[in-house]
Amino acid sequence: MIIEPNKKRAISIITFKAIFCCVLTFINVEVIMAQSPWIALSKKPSTLGLENGFSTYNAGAFNLKLVNSSQTVAGLQPKMVKDFDFVPSDSLKVRSSDGLYHLGDINLKLRYIGEETWKSYSTAAKRSPVKNIQGKNILAAADLAATLPADIPLEVKRIWEMLNGKLVLRFELKNKTDKNVEIGALGIPMIFDNILEGRTLEQTHAKNVFYDPYIGKDAGYLQVTRLSGHAPSLLVTPLGHTPFEAYNPLNDDRTPRGIAFEGFYEWMVYSKAYAENEWKNAEQWNTPTSTFLKPGESRSYALQFILSGTAKDIESKLIENKRPVAISVPGYVLPKDVEGKLFLNYPKKIKSIQVQPQNALKIAASGSTKKGWKSYLIKGNTWGRARLSITYEDGLEQSINYKVIESESDVIANYGNFLTSRQWFNQADPVFKRTPSVITYDNEKQQQVTQDSRAWIAGLSDEGGAGSWLGAIMKQLVQPKKEEVDKLKQFVDSVMFGRIQLNSGPQKYGVKKSLFYYAPDSLPKGTYAADINFKTWAAWPKKEADNLGRSYNYPHVAAAHWVLYRLARNYSGLVEEQSWKQHLIDAAETGMAMVNIAPYYAQFGQMEGTVFYLILNDLKNEGLTEEATRLENEMKKRANHWRSLQYPFGSEMPWDSTGQEEVYVWSNYFGYQDKAKVTLDAILAYMPVVPHWAYNGNARRYWDFLYGGKLSRIERMIHHYGSALNAIPLLMDYRKNPGDFYLLRAGYGGLLGAISNITPEGFAPAAFHAYPSTLKNDGITGDYGSGFFGYAVNTSSYLLQHPEFGWLAFGGNLTKTGNIINLKLTTAAKSSVYIAPAGLWISLDAGTVDEVDYNVINGEIRLKLGKATGYLPNAMLRLSQPAKVNGVGVYSVKGKSMASRGGYGFPLAKSHNTEIILQR
Repeated sequence: MIIEPNKKRAISIITFKAIFCCVLTFINVEVIMAQSPWIALSKKPSTLGLENGFSTYNAGAFNLKLVNSSQTVAGLQPKMVKDFDFVPSDSLKVRSSDGLYHLGDINLKLRYIGEETWKSYSTAAKRSPVKNIQGKNILAAADLAATLPADIPLEVKRIWEMLNGKLVLRFELKNKTDKNVEIGALGIPMIFDNILEGRTLEQTHAKNVFYDPYIGKDAGYLQVTRLSGHAPSLLVTPLGHTPFEAYNPLNDDRTPRGIAFEGFYEWMVYSKAYAENEWKNAEQWNTPTSTFLKPGESRSYALQFILSGTAKDIESKLIENKRPVAISVPGYVLPKDVEGKLFLNYPKKIKSIQVQPQNALKIAASGSTKKGWKSYLIKGNTWGRARLSITYEDGLEQSINYKVIESESDVIANYGNFLTSRQWFNQADPVFKRTPSVITYDNEKQQQVTQDSRAWIAGLSDEGGAGSWLGAIMKQLVQPKKEEVDKLKQFVDSVMFGRIQLNSGPQKYGVKKSLFYYAPDSLPKGTYAADINFKTWAAWPKKEADNLGRSYNYPHVAAAHWVLYRLARNYSGLVEEQSWKQHLIDAAETGMAMVNIAPYYAQFGQMEGTVFYLILNDLKNEGLTEEATRLENEMKKRANHWRSLQYPFGSEMPWDSTGQEEVYVWSNYFGYQDKAKVTLDAILAYMPVVPHWAYNGNARRYWDFLYGGKLSRIERMIHHYGSALNAIPLLMDYRKNPGDFYLLRAGYGGLLGAISNITPEGFAPAAFHAYPSTLKNDGITGDYGSGFFGYAVNTSSYLLQHPEFGWLAFGGNLTKTGNIINLKLTTAAKSSVYIAPAGLWISLDAGTVDEVDYNVINGEIRLKLGKATGYLPNAMLRLSQPAKVNGVGVYSVKGKSMASRGGYGFPLAKSHNTEIILQR
């Protein structure tokens, strides 16, 4: 997305100038930097007591450094690596005034029994030196009364200690009054170094961390991973009864939030006070609770800090520490027609399992594995959020949040219908000439967005404006429908190619930033809505809207040309068959125009940049050697540039999670496996695998509600387009390494996460809001289409045999009869399937694979292709073996020679499935 100058927080002046000289040349960089909120923060009086020094402790795997006056953390350094700190020690001085949180603080909301109003207390609000207290086997302890308001009814002590070799943070609360006190909120701020301010990409990957919650009550944890994806990681888990009930953003912390800093959060043990007030309009992940302390009664709450390896090692580290672990297949987004599986690992027996809402999920025990994992069959019954609440015999409670969706076929069909009906813009538009098109939609107002202060939202370009028509076109790759294709062909012929993209002249194939613009002085009065504030940088004048220099706009139109090629080449009567070659050439020329007309940003990986790889493959398959060679040479220049960088994930942002997709694809293609691995490691650092549909496979993004959303704020986004785009390299790498189950789980989490927020009516939002005050879809479609691109080109079924869990299916339902594993595909496209034991990827350019039979003895594979239709008389099958599996030879189609396009062509039967046999 384009950077908004007054939101810019964390780019060095050099980078800042480089970006804005290309985007908005009239910005005075020095003036903006002089007004930096970081400078303002640094001028606040320091109250943390840094002048009184620090104390350092040997804390097992860590060196723990505490501020003497506050006993909050000044350093948490793992001993296994040098020059790295989990907490933001570099910014300690600038963040030492009142109201700024540090690890070791606590927040409370309390009231006496009979009162209605909650009163808030925080150790960070107004600092005063705490009173040290002594105790056995502790590192440091303090009475926190001095740094809390005098009227607090509780005595609060904090203890840093070592238990069983682990660092522990413990709070002891005691009711010091003669009245019963209700604790309605108890939050423990989780302050780790996700402040990217002023750091280069190399520095952020070496110094910074991201952290992700499993909001799973007593089984919950926080995982803290380095941006590089390298070891060590940090696990924060409960010790005793300290449930992870909610995850609250610390928006009262004055550390400047923006593109370079998402903000801090707190681990909520109790959250009833928030649920009654700030969060009263949202359904929480867990039932909000409180607790009561009688006069003189004490209660202890503790978290332990466990050093782990990479993100892949977290579950084994949890098991090692006797913490509950859950693994769900195909994940925690569960289509109704999928027979899912759930595996639980915890030493204690399960006492009960409850489902909320009742009957939203059906769950049935199915035995145990050889290593004692408890196995369950799980199926979704009711669309929407659903929660499993598991109680173990020792009283530990675990919650697992699922999202049940309609079958993938129904979800995608509804999405396509919504786009080409409710979002179909076909009214008179003489000024901006956007008709006919698929335009941004406001689902809260139930109306199309034809004007917005951000020009691109209503302007059909950039991610936030192109998202809807891009999604509509990519839908046809998955599930083509004649009526929809006809409309979209009108859009491409009259608006996209000729208006958004130039179709003639010296800059042919250049792509504009927006068709909508703000020019009140040259247009008739009343052109613009009076209730919209157009006095912002984002209300582009016509010259800025017509700018061709933003490379990120090019993949959208390239994808449209490419899909039209696919439809013309592989179907009969959807798009004029004779036009396929021109559509493919237009797609390739768009890639060439990107590097020639928009070279500055083309140095970075593009969101949806995978499309150029797909175009190149089709150019080669079609024998268009000259066009293929030109495109490949340009892509190699970009890949060579990335190869020269330590972390080649630059973009117009100081840190981003969208360039990695294309960087991996081309690094892998050109054999630059070192850079492919660096890229993959970085993705795994910000794309967690946790037992919660919202966070599982959710690639980190926290600023695009500003640019593509309706509710505009810095906030962790739930399944923004990064989820599906980053799933492309994860699943591509899994197909090379079928033994890496973690890659499949992370990638599939992102893949299904991409469609998890689509409503039953077919509305697809920019993302889902993670804030506990909201927890709902954003109001407009925004940039969702980029994510749907990732789903459309990456959707596939997977069949594998796991060493512990046996035969598993992602994107299908399986049965085993003797030596035959039968897989019935449940994806919307049914266009590809990966057979992990054979390392074989089977894909169709058109048509469906309804069923697969895999013979585990001789490796023979039988495919049942879908019946012919009026638009689909033939199928084109392709085989590839990205993984080299020992003892597995090269697969081919029995009795059939490969066609000239690099695949196998088959006429489809009209009355029954066409059966294909693959053998090695």
